[in-house]
Amino acid sequence: MITPDDLFESAARARGALRVAGIDEVGRGPLAGPVTAAAVILDPTRIPAGLRDSKALTPARRAVLAAALAGCAEVSVAHASVAEIDRLNIVEATNLAMRRAVAGLPIPPDHLLVDGNRLPGGLPCAAEAVVKGDARCLSIAAASIAAKVARDRIMVDLAQQFPGYGWETNAGYGSKAHLAALVTLGVTPHHRRSFKPVYNILYQE
Repeated sequence: MITPDDLFESAARARGALRVAGIDEVGRGPLAGPVTAAAVILDPTRIPAGLRDSKALTPARRAVLAAALAGCAEVSVAHASVAEIDRLNIVEATNLAMRRAVAGLPIPPDHLLVDGNRLPGGLPCAAEAVVKGDARCLSIAAASIAAKVARDRIMVDLAQQFPGYGWETNAGYGSKAHLAALVTLGVTPHHRRSFKPVYNILYQE
């Protein structure tokens, strides 16, 4: 397994960047709930051990690392709502969540490392896209953990308000049980109406 390192951050600092933030998102694919992004600026002298792509960690380990990051790094988490996803489309809503996460940092960054192969428009400073960044770059891995933990907590809360869809375990993704519940229980206000399985139930002939 690839272990993330700080080569991207170090290279940006060598070019004169003082505040380098990693950016990642979670929740592009689910049928329900917001899309969530995080921006994290690590302190090079206080990096928690064991940072990885959030998908490679257990929920318990993610929670421990998210708490550690909150105590030693600058962390900003932001969302785009279901209404914004349906109005804008998921790509633009994801970009909006990323811009909000960057704007939420206490002091503006001067360089961004963004997971993926394309950059959102409207970023406030220089940025570079890092393919598989959550597995390769420590600050992006940290952002993936912060975003995942925050969004999962939202979905657990929503699962208590709207039981039966399994959001506490499927986080709103289209699992077999979730799709079955959509048919039997119907569509909630937290479902993305622009996503095909939801749209088809709402507008089936």
